[in-house]
Amino acid sequence: MKGSRPLLLQLAIALLDNGGIHSFVFPIANTNSRAGRKSSVNIKSINNNNNNHRDIETINSAIDYSSMTTLPRHPQNDDANDILAQTERALRSMQENVLFSASVDDAETNEAEFVREDDNGGRGEVEEGESVYANSYVDLGKVDTVGFDFDYTLVTYRKELLRLIYDMSLKRLVEEKEYPREMLTSGLRFDPFFSIRGLAVDRENGWICHLAYTHKVAVAWEGRHRVPRAKLMDEYSGKRALSPTERKKRLKPLNDLFSMAECCLMADTVQFFLDRDIPFCPRSAVNDVLGSITGTHISGEFHKKVAQEPAKYFEGKPYLKAVLDLMKESGKRLIFVGKYIYHNTGATIFPKNSSCPSFSLLNHCCVSFLQYYISNSPFWYCDAGMNHVIGPEWRDQWDVVITSAGKPSFYTEDNRPFREVDIGTGKLKFKQVLKLDKGRVYTSGCLKELTKCIDWKHPLSFSPDGDDYDDIYSPLTTPNIMYVGDSLFADLVDAKREFGWTTAAVTPEIGWEIKLQRKKEFIIADRAIEILLNSLRLYQRSLGTGIRSKEDLGVMDKMERIVSRWRDEQTRLLGNPFGSVFRARYTPSLFAHSLRRYCDLYMSNVGSFRHYSPQHRFYPESPKLLSHEIRGSNPECSEIDDSIFDINC
Repeated sequence: MKGSRPLLLQLAIALLDNGGIHSFVFPIANTNSRAGRKSSVNIKSINNNNNNHRDIETINSAIDYSSMTTLPRHPQNDDANDILAQTERALRSMQENVLFSASVDDAETNEAEFVREDDNGGRGEVEEGESVYANSYVDLGKVDTVGFDFDYTLVTYRKELLRLIYDMSLKRLVEEKEYPREMLTSGLRFDPFFSIRGLAVDRENGWICHLAYTHKVAVAWEGRHRVPRAKLMDEYSGKRALSPTERKKRLKPLNDLFSMAECCLMADTVQFFLDRDIPFCPRSAVNDVLGSITGTHISGEFHKKVAQEPAKYFEGKPYLKAVLDLMKESGKRLIFVGKYIYHNTGATIFPKNSSCPSFSLLNHCCVSFLQYYISNSPFWYCDAGMNHVIGPEWRDQWDVVITSAGKPSFYTEDNRPFREVDIGTGKLKFKQVLKLDKGRVYTSGCLKELTKCIDWKHPLSFSPDGDDYDDIYSPLTTPNIMYVGDSLFADLVDAKREFGWTTAAVTPEIGWEIKLQRKKEFIIADRAIEILLNSLRLYQRSLGTGIRSKEDLGVMDKMERIVSRWRDEQTRLLGNPFGSVFRARYTPSLFAHSLRRYCDLYMSNVGSFRHYSPQHRFYPESPKLLSHEIRGSNPECSEIDDSIFDINC
């Protein structure tokens, strides 16, 4: 080893001087350029009591990491012990430097990290977590049509909505599925700090699983208790993964934000039975919970309550109107698409059990090209939400309203004609619909009919009669349409795979995860893991290429357990038992993999578009996925300028 400084101490200093390692979030770019922005962090500690309550602890001083910076020693190898001793010093030096940097930064004014040029040549700031991130090249100037989902895209909800869904579903579980009435009085309630998106429930055992991009089960919880590794290995045949056929039969994805209530109720139901030693069939319990959640959505009960108290359930969207107006002014057509499972009572469309005539229509959705508004959500519900976030004039931005589109059939079938709805009675008219007129309301239909009724053509189509739906110039198969939604598999995957649309995911987790990763505690854990992994590489190099002794492997086992403890610390700091939405322990999660594969853009909220021109061009970060691309030809070398620090890897 060369250099005047100890090798691993140089590593720690290099990490500090170069702004740290890459962010823990995948696939967001480097986020550690302003290390330790604040000196405190909110931590939601897990409390597995019957009330499913979590205490929130605010930490204002450095956590004692001494037990996680004390490394084992080799009983015989002095060279290996030198590396371990240097690693200890590097870890402690790094911690001191991060804490010192944090104390300095606390006295500074926060600076925006992302800057863009606007159309007037001026400069505007993009707040942290407000950027639009690119997985592929996107030229907004070529996008002529933009579609928006309704739930968790155009409107977002307060935690009260998930509590409402949880409570209604729990009551339905007891009253309709005849579960113990004690569940209603035992303190069960929605816990916002338990579940995240991108999980899956195993129908066979009732476990809530967090999947890596390889479909391996990285973490699983049975009720409110984490499943031990040995039990995981035993359940999934020693590989912690299921075959594609088994996955399809056993795993139910929990991908959207609504599913967080579903996940919590699932875990609480299992824990209720376990705590009371009540024998139960996991598959039946899973199906019953899923049925209760679905029944709550179908009934329309929570939609009515939300519509009656929009301020209680809908979050404000101060920048939404500006984004829509900007896109409209640039000549783009806008499509409004909502998701809702409704009850259709024949020729008249009513929410189930609704006796109010004003609800009749009105399972509605808006396909709108600036203009066309397509949603399965009832009109009165969409109207309440859009009134709250934009104002009563919101409908001026949409030219055609289509109710009860019947997704996904609206997208997959090609012979469903539109029917006009009588707004006064809610009944369907019998006349043939050849054109969609502003001010009228329509139902059913399909994308093929839509292209005819609004004279929507592919920009490269030259067919004089317009009868070119099935050829390569179909107006539906073009990247010039961009769809924006929150649910990867319900909104975006088919749009990308089947039609080649440009896709943009609304991923609110980005904002708060980035902010948390600026905290000094998270930075310490992140850099400690990097230092320890590099130490393990150097330790193995010192052992040579021969057969490892029991003592050699024992040191490595202890080091790996310390790395695992640091990863547990990161999970704890993220405030839920599963950790980052984008990481399944130390590998990209299946959610992150799908986000990168199927989404061209992603952002924390639709308002992020306000920072960009409608002709903005997004350039992706370098998509380095393989180790040799990231670390260079020698995977043992860390990302340090060797010529500066005189490190010979």
